[in-house]
Amino acid sequence: MKRKLLSGFLATAMTMSLLVGCGSSAPAATETAEAPAAEAPAAEAPAAEAAGGGRVGVAMPTKDLQRWNQDGENMQKQLEAAGYEVDLQYASNDIPTQVSQIENMISSGAKVLVIASIDGDSLGTVLEQAKEQGVAVIAYDRLIMNSDAVSYYATFDNYMVGTKQGEYIRDQLDLDNAAGPFNIELFTGDPGDNNARFFFGGAMDVLNKYIDEGKLVVKSGQKDFDAVATANWATENAQSRMDAIISANYADGTKLDAVMCSNDSTAQGVTNSLEANYTGDWPIITGQDCDIVSVKNMIAGKQSMSIFKDTRTLAAKTVEMVDAIMKGSEAPVNDTKTYDNGTGIIPSYLCEPVFADVNNYKELLIDSGYYTEDQLK
Repeated sequence: MKRKLLSGFLATAMTMSLLVGCGSSAPAATETAEAPAAEAPAAEAPAAEAAGGGRVGVAMPTKDLQRWNQDGENMQKQLEAAGYEVDLQYASNDIPTQVSQIENMISSGAKVLVIASIDGDSLGTVLEQAKEQGVAVIAYDRLIMNSDAVSYYATFDNYMVGTKQGEYIRDQLDLDNAAGPFNIELFTGDPGDNNARFFFGGAMDVLNKYIDEGKLVVKSGQKDFDAVATANWATENAQSRMDAIISANYADGTKLDAVMCSNDSTAQGVTNSLEANYTGDWPIITGQDCDIVSVKNMIAGKQSMSIFKDTRTLAAKTVEMVDAIMKGSEAPVNDTKTYDNGTGIIPSYLCEPVFADVNNYKELLIDSGYYTEDQLK
């Protein structure tokens, strides 16, 4: 994928205008029980519903990560406010459970499915059922692969997430001017999550130049996606791998200058490992999602930055897409070239992420109402 890399830091003055680029709403919480290339046109929408009518199934992967709780809660609140009946389910990161939940949503009369998949390649059979019954499918923040039942994709610009992380490291280390070398280690997400490849690819498209020049050195030698992927994005998996990396490469006092982490759960694992095993100067650590734990670490100087993807923003745009489908119209999109799921290009709406650090987190996270000050104490 060819993209022009974004350069430099985002000015704090830009952050609030970017924050509202796709809309906003406040979160609310309801928990449901968990059961054990050419441009392609959007899939045919179901018959038009009366305004504010119809059932929507929302399938989220897990409640174990803060961000999915927020996504589900925001989606449910906004869909219900628009007059739709919502079936929200979390699948405990278990693929058969998610498949069963989606089957139940279809059989109970959902007209639209909004699905954040656990594994983008594992839903083909159940989505064939959706297609046969005229149920539209919106892939939510994780592209569902190899299924022509997918109507639309709603997400943040995932390649841009990675480029912002790579650019942050580049700028903090002043790689265009400093002689180096600087030591860096790399952590990305679950290999079954298509987004992880976009995050990692965006970051490495910035950093590979400096690795090739010798200004950045990956002492562990672990640079390829498969070597740096983290199963289930799990904090404990990232921590275990970082323990091994420190033991083999940094236990003798060698300085670690930066760790590129694709999200906050991996960053938290890296931080836990560093606190237990590393005695050198603290490295730059990137992240994504602005989880409360990571924002507190950022304030304490343990994590350098986190990409902020306002879940209210993405939920609001997804609700617009659902509403259009229910009324027999085409959903709003702004990208019809980038995301090929193996059956063709999926029309997508990409919201723009921003990064938060110690200099702007109050404006982005507290002044916007995303968090209260007390939550970050």
